[in-house]
Amino acid sequence: MTGQAGTGVSDKLIQGIELQNRGQRDAAAALFAQALELEPTNAHALYSLSLLYLQAGELEQAFVLCSKGVATNPAFAPLWYLNGSVLQSMGQRTAALASFDQALQIQPDYVEVLLNSGALLRSLFRHKEALERFNQILTIQPDHTAALANCGILLTEFKQSEAAIALFERLTTVAPDYDYALGLLFYERMHICDWRGLEPLQQRILEGVQAGKRVCKSLAFMSASDQAAEHLQAARIFASQYCPPQARHLWNGEAYAHKKIRVAYVSPDLREHPVGHLMAGVLEQHDRSRFETIAISLGVDDQSRLRARMRKAFDHFIDARDLDALQIAQLMRSMEVDIAVDLGGYTSDTKTAVFAHRPAPIQVNYLGYPGSMGVDYYDYIIADRQVIPLDQQQHYAERVAYLPDSYLPLDNSVRPAERTPTRQECGLPEGALVFCSFSHDYKIAPAVFAAWMRLLQQVPHSVLWLVSRSEVARTNLRREAQAHGIAPERLVFAERVPLVEDHLARYRQADIFLDTYPYNAHTTAADALLSGLPVVTRMGSSFPSRVAGSVLQAAGLPQLIGHSLQAYEAIALDLAQHPQKLAALKAQLRTNASSQPLFDTQNFCRKLEAVYADMQMQLASAEGQTGKAPGHATA
Repeated sequence: MTGQAGTGVSDKLIQGIELQNRGQRDAAAALFAQALELEPTNAHALYSLSLLYLQAGELEQAFVLCSKGVATNPAFAPLWYLNGSVLQSMGQRTAALASFDQALQIQPDYVEVLLNSGALLRSLFRHKEALERFNQILTIQPDHTAALANCGILLTEFKQSEAAIALFERLTTVAPDYDYALGLLFYERMHICDWRGLEPLQQRILEGVQAGKRVCKSLAFMSASDQAAEHLQAARIFASQYCPPQARHLWNGEAYAHKKIRVAYVSPDLREHPVGHLMAGVLEQHDRSRFETIAISLGVDDQSRLRARMRKAFDHFIDARDLDALQIAQLMRSMEVDIAVDLGGYTSDTKTAVFAHRPAPIQVNYLGYPGSMGVDYYDYIIADRQVIPLDQQQHYAERVAYLPDSYLPLDNSVRPAERTPTRQECGLPEGALVFCSFSHDYKIAPAVFAAWMRLLQQVPHSVLWLVSRSEVARTNLRREAQAHGIAPERLVFAERVPLVEDHLARYRQADIFLDTYPYNAHTTAADALLSGLPVVTRMGSSFPSRVAGSVLQAAGLPQLIGHSLQAYEAIALDLAQHPQKLAALKAQLRTNASSQPLFDTQNFCRKLEAVYADMQMQLASAEGQTGKAPGHATA
């Protein structure tokens, strides 16, 4: 009797798997269920039916079967793996990891479990353990593409750029069309200023994006292109895979009647971070008689002074780091958020999928990501007429909400330290003219660096003061300087200092700040101007290449904007060769600090609040006519 039952179960499993492979899910599920009637604890039948439930999103049914499966078949690793996948889908990440670990105890070389548990560990910010699991895969399958990609990405976070680049090069050799592989290689090469062979790699990326291929993530692409239309294309390609719209929305036209406008700021950077520095003063200035502010914090609590300020600035501060996107969206919906502001976009540790669930009537892309999100569930992007001219609005998926001055806030409560470090302390030669560029390494493009070298050639006894995260980048920059006929010692590298006030005070020892292109200095440009240092920029065609120009306009210094590389270089050279003109410009900047809009945080906040109020008014008007807010996708 047992033999006959076993034979019947095997036949049904084989037939069910064949039907499953042909996409006949319901028929396959029926056969798996019949197999379980014959043999209720059959591991393969429990696994197969659970998998179908998981794929259909029927998590409770999948969980019941998986729980039974691991209880009755504790030595069957695939059931522990599937159980972990179900738990992870249910938002129970810690329990999911324990289930994955159980599968690995049974089968240590289970590649799929190593891969998925590695990704889960990474999402839990346990990066070292995640890296170990991806490395385990590579010892088993040296050319495993997902492991190569994940290992490389984690190595970049550990600042091991050369090892990451080696993995990305291997990845592009093994699988030239692997999603975003070329962009990963390009971006990390930019991070260490290794520009050898960069031009053909950059060209392949440009052609790939133009052809609609997944060759480069949108943030990295901003260092490769200065075309707003191409930036939108890159964002749409990335979003279609990473954060597509959800079929069901959490907010579906319900009208709120709050006495105050409820604004939720969603960000991983409410801490010691450029976005945190820019926003702290604005958040503190919000009119609490008109606005109720909510922090949805996605990032680490770094225990910094800035984090403490953030906690005080909000009416509600929610540490949502351990919640998944749906849980966060449901929380925001339950709080009846009126306006949800994404301060991160496609940057590190963000959760764009929160906005895909449509938790709020009005959803806004602002500040952290300088471009369009490329999806229809963001209603607005907050900008100014410098970063998004009227004739470029078609290159943004969102409606443009304009601030009257620069879109970039500045916290005027933070001032440079009273003591200025000496030139000797900064490593700068006495009497030299100091060109300064404290932007990230990845923003330094070869053509701009060549312009800097020409300036050093034409201005004797000048130096270029840079900040760099790695000795590898410094070595590469010195090599490039020598190739341009400039002595490597004319490049001086600043060390990082813990306090922002001390960092700002260093700017007093510089003479001219040289901006990067096509990705401008953003926070760094504002910092330089706040410290009294003139910034010379090249304004391009895309959002990130127009930010410093926007900041200069709001600082009352439009004469420092060049619209070509030649004009940019000429402005900087003119100031360097005419000390009196440079001194007069610095005096003008000091005067402007008390009169120009860039430096007035309170007034900036009032204008931002006016933008929010206008969004609310337009929503109310649209709801009165159609029941939908302008620009909203239909659920």
